[in-house]
Amino acid sequence: MRFDASGPAHLPPVTPGLRIGLYGGSFNPAHLGHRHVSLVALRRLRLDRLWWMVTPGNPLKDREQLAAIDRRVARADRVADHPRIDVTDFESRIGARYTRQTLRFLTRRYPSVRFVWIMGADSLATFHRWQGFSEIAHLMPIAIVDRPGFTLKAPAARAAQALARWRIPEADAPTLADRTAPAWMFLHGPRSTLSSTALRARAESDA
Repeated sequence: MRFDASGPAHLPPVTPGLRIGLYGGSFNPAHLGHRHVSLVALRRLRLDRLWWMVTPGNPLKDREQLAAIDRRVARADRVADHPRIDVTDFESRIGARYTRQTLRFLTRRYPSVRFVWIMGADSLATFHRWQGFSEIAHLMPIAIVDRPGFTLKAPAARAAQALARWRIPEADAPTLADRTAPAWMFLHGPRSTLSSTALRARAESDA
């Protein structure tokens, strides 16, 4: 699909100065682990809103098991169930295949909004494989939320080492949205063991 930054994006409402967390993923399916990460980010980073950006597909994952995007959005809406979490599929509407395209689009369209990119620690472990991961880090601050099995592994990953000089102390979490990229931090705390892969495997075994 062609990337079209000029087309209708159907984005959630935005006003200047908002602090918005961006949490992208396949959400295949969405689950309470996603909600847990979101609530941690909203609270610790003192965000006004958080967007679940349901992607058309992850270039690093097998698309054969990917449910239709309308089904994934509908489930994400039910699971999120929070007045400050918005679910959007705008990436498919503008034809963005890679995160850096999405973040370029948003920072250009809303220069007065303070965006923060949100990732689970499992994603940080493979972040170096994302197209233009260094550019992503320079487009907006990043918050990494701890996940089981990645507390030590993720901060030692290749991308984390490459970006080590821009790591911000966790105690400064409320200031992250106000910082100029690159800036990132690792948020520790209670972790959810839920995963979309495990839920799909369980559904197949019960079928």
